[in-house]
Amino acid sequence: MNHSPTSATAPKMSARDVNVFYGDKQAIKDVSIDVDMDRVTAFIGPSGCGKSTFLRTLNRMNDTVSNARVTGDIRLDGEDIYDKSMDVVQLRARVGMVFQKPNPFPKSIFENVAYGARIHGLAPSRADLEGIVERSLQRAGLWEEVKDRLSDSGTALSGGQQQRLCIARAIAVDPEVILMDEPCSALDPIATAKIEELIHALRGRYAIVIVTHNMQQAARVSQRTAFFHLGNLVEYGVTSEIFTNPRQERTKDYITGRYG
Repeated sequence: MNHSPTSATAPKMSARDVNVFYGDKQAIKDVSIDVDMDRVTAFIGPSGCGKSTFLRTLNRMNDTVSNARVTGDIRLDGEDIYDKSMDVVQLRARVGMVFQKPNPFPKSIFENVAYGARIHGLAPSRADLEGIVERSLQRAGLWEEVKDRLSDSGTALSGGQQQRLCIARAIAVDPEVILMDEPCSALDPIATAKIEELIHALRGRYAIVIVTHNMQQAARVSQRTAFFHLGNLVEYGVTSEIFTNPRQERTKDYITGRYG
């Protein structure tokens, strides 16, 4: 199987023969895929197919689940992220995560964005910190809406603004990869459109992987799509081809709504 269709450059992240087990149950079976720097990659598939489980292997979020076990090889710029010497805190700064439900800290808007920069020592002075916060909010498309109320609580924002705040928080530590786990599923259509615009704007600056149950969204925001079913990666390819001319019968059945 072609792990990364028509990519000339080395992948930002590569996974080979990845399996995930929760106790005796196998959730992911022999998945191999590349994630490229200059493209948005979407993971689609029915509920429970393993797409979020696989996404979480890319920044070792499964480490937080007591009976989870991951085998195989996952690399970031050629480095084995499951190597014993890998600093997981550092890894999660490099591979940021945006969750399904916006989860701002119960702190001010400013402190939400400043938090990571502080703990990673990225801002020697207050002026540096202010610069990071402004730049991150600008990139997350939120600055104009919140610049006059940075001391207000992040939890007082609307759902869509909270999600953009969480994206700003992820961006503030200068990640290389951003993982998004159904980032719009709790949002209304207008907020969803803003997040999709933001994904377009961030493309190329970060490698972006988005898990979505919304096929139209995958078609709109991604250049590569991976279709998961029952823990298997069924098909991975150029988004337009996956949606118009899938090679696998199972992909076709899912896209035409025969199951899922």
